[in-house]
Amino acid sequence: MIGMKRRSFLTLLPATGLGLLAPGIARAQLAAAPPRSARDEADIARIENYLNGIHTLKARFLQVDANGNSIGGDAWMQRPGRMRFQYDAPASMLLVAGHGLLVYYDPAVRQTSNLFLSSTPLGLLLEDNLRLSGSVTVTGLARAKGQIQVTLVRTQRPNDGTITLVFATDPLTLRSWIIRDAQGRQTQVSLYDVQYGGTFPQSLFTFVGPQFQK
Repeated sequence: MIGMKRRSFLTLLPATGLGLLAPGIARAQLAAAPPRSARDEADIARIENYLNGIHTLKARFLQVDANGNSIGGDAWMQRPGRMRFQYDAPASMLLVAGHGLLVYYDPAVRQTSNLFLSSTPLGLLLEDNLRLSGSVTVTGLARAKGQIQVTLVRTQRPNDGTITLVFATDPLTLRSWIIRDAQGRQTQVSLYDVQYGGTFPQSLFTFVGPQFQK
């Protein structure tokens, strides 16, 4: 199980995503998108405004890899640029976004991995004043009953992977995301018991290695 979790994170690094949406729908979004309708443009604008209205949240999460293996934990988000995924025991892994970096620590092997947040699809979710145009390209938009999802890439760096954001529509609420890398591997994360607002200690978003912990 711990090996699975490590592979899931390595998929997260080049790609990124959250959700319990049927993988087949996500794959369909990566096909060439038809010209957008006025309804599409209105929905994209609504999603953009919604995301920019999120400042802080705390939630439980469930992460599922491509093989259906799952692991839960606690998540904190503070836009712009900060997130913390604290995985449940016994794995107790840690994923921290802050100060422009995404840092992952696996206590089982006492190994730390990091990269620039700006090179990951997950970083799009944490951007300040996110605009779904220009430097970000909407590559897919799909609707189902009570649900809408949008797939995003960095316009100049599409090989970094995609993030598909999945929303309930009434009212518009972020439920999950799916990260897909260049090889088509995906990781899905769903949020539940979400609490919006609040103030978090900034130490949550700073990784401190075990050698410096008291």
